[in-house]
Parts: sequence; C-alpha cells; structure tokens
Amino acid sequence: METYPPPSALDITGLILAGGRGTRMGGIDKGLALLDGQPMAAHVIARLAPQVNSLIINANRNQDSYAAFGAPVWPDEQPDFAGPLAGLQAGLRHCGTPYLATAPCDSPYLPHDLVRRLAQALASAGADLAVASIREGSDQDIWPQPVFMLLKTALLTDLNDYLQGGGRKMETWYRRLNYCETLFTDADAFRNINTREQLLQR
Repeated sequence: METYPPPSALDITGLILAGGRGTRMGGIDKGLALLDGQPMAAHVIARLAPQVNSLIINANRNQDSYAAFGAPVWPDEQPDFAGPLAGLQAGLRHCGTPYLATAPCDSPYLPHDLVRRLAQALASAGADLAVASIREGSDQDIWPQPVFMLLKTALLTDLNDYLQGGGRKMETWYRRLNYCETLFTDADAFRNINTREQLLQR
C-alpha cells in the first residue's frame, strides 16, 4: 500500500453544501436560518475556514446572500435539487486545489480538527477519499458521516460518470472507490439541525 504525507491546508479547498430544499424546516434555506443571532452557514464558515486554503459554497437559492459571506457560490449542475452528490460535483468542478473538504451548512458545531484528521487518515490509508464516522446508538455502532469528507479533486471524472448513469446515493458512489474512514469521538459535533424545533432547542 502506497502512503504519502497528509495534504496541507494550502492544498485543500473547503466546500459548504447549502443546496438543499430545507423540506424538514418548512422549505426555508437552512444555511441562512439564524442560530444565536447568526446564519447557520456563518457558524460553519467560522469553523471550516481556518482549516483550509479557501472556501466555496454550493447553493441553489439565495445566492447573493451566500455570496455576502465572501466566498464564490456555485449552483448544482444537475436539475431539481439532486442532493449532496450534485453539490459535490459543483464543488469539484470549481475547486482550485488538489483536494476538497466538505461540510453541510446545517452542522454548526463541526470539529475544529476535522480536516487535519481526515487528511491524516487519507495519507495513512493511501486512499483517495476519507469519510468521518461516529459511534452512536445503544450498541455504539459506527456510522459514517459522508457529507464530512476529504477527497482528491481528480475524482470529478468518476463522479460525472456516476451521475450521468443515474446514480444519486452518496454511499453507493464513494464505497466503489479507494476510501477510508476515521472515527471521531464527539458525535454531537456532527449533528445537523433539520427542523425549526431543533433550531430553537440549540
């Protein structure tokens, strides 16, 4: 197995996934919903930006509002809100570094060491893609968190082919590849806020 040094932050662009419909939150744009007086996307940006070289945002609505955060905004290339893989495709298409790290706009407590640990796992495994995972449930089973990933930008070609063939499932796509997982102990850091009730409880 070939291993290599972990990519540095200079080699990594961060992608914030904000392209969903927000159905479970009544159709509002989750990334712009206020949490502690700030849009949720602002909380994600504050945590992710120090870990990467630069940021880009995938958004299909309210693009001017997202652009106000100071990062380029790109919509899906696929029609009809095709899910996180469509957002990933847009991010890879416009990524200016060899690696891309992803995080959703509705997970404002993501780990401060997310990218560093994913980079270490990627290098140790000689992988092309690293996914965060957590232990959760009464049996403490391991659950992948694939919207938190680090991957080589060169995987765009494979993703294009997968989407063109009608594929839509994140897990089905990345499990075909040379991937690895890294376990994080703080499961709460990966919790997303999907409903108005969850937003008010935070």
